[in-house]
This record gives sequence, structure tokens and C-alpha cells, in this order.
Amino acid sequence: MGPLVFSFSISTLSRGRRHLHKCHIFVDLAHLAPYPFYMNWDEEIDATGMLCPLPVLKLRKRLQGHATGAVVRLLADDPAAVIDVAHFCNEQGHALIGQSDADHGQAYLVRKG
Repeated sequence: MGPLVFSFSISTLSRGRRHLHKCHIFVDLAHLAPYPFYMNWDEEIDATGMLCPLPVLKLRKRLQGHATGAVVRLLADDPAAVIDVAHFCNEQGHALIGQSDADHGQAYLVRKG
């Protein structure tokens, strides 16, 4: 699977004029594989029922309390989390080391960078 490309437009208002900005996010999910069920993690965050951007904001806040190298498992059922978690990790220097189906959505393993 090659990189996924998500394109969207954002409309802003500046000095009484509308501006349209086109944005593209490239997410390469090819390196991800379902992680083994026996893998250990330091903390689990249940963000099921939360919509964008709350799962990632909750992940960011909880990662701040961990040392570098700690692994956090995030449970989320928001469809946008597939993009948001990968983008967050890429931008903040963390590693998305696994993604798999969970009971009510997706489970993500993130190693703090």
C-alpha cells in the first residue's frame, strides 16, 4: 500500500476578505503491521466515543507524563484517528509502532520519542 493522500480546503477570513487554502496531508501507513496481542504497553488510553481532535489531544497530554521510549496504547473509534494519530506522531517525533482492530474501533501503539 502506498501513501494515503488526504486533501481538503480551509476557508479563512482576513481583513474582510475570504481566502481559500488547499491542504494536503501525506500519510505512509505501509510500514505498519498489526502488533502481536502479547505486546506490553505502559498505559492504555480509552478515547472511544470521542471525536477529532480529542483522541490525539488526550494522547498528547498523557505522553507528557512518560519518559522517552514509553509505549502507550490508544483506543479510538473516530474514523479520523487513522490520519490524526499518524500525523501527530510524525509531527511530534513519536513512533506509531502498531495499529490493529479493537473491539470497538482501532488500537494504536505509540512509542514516545
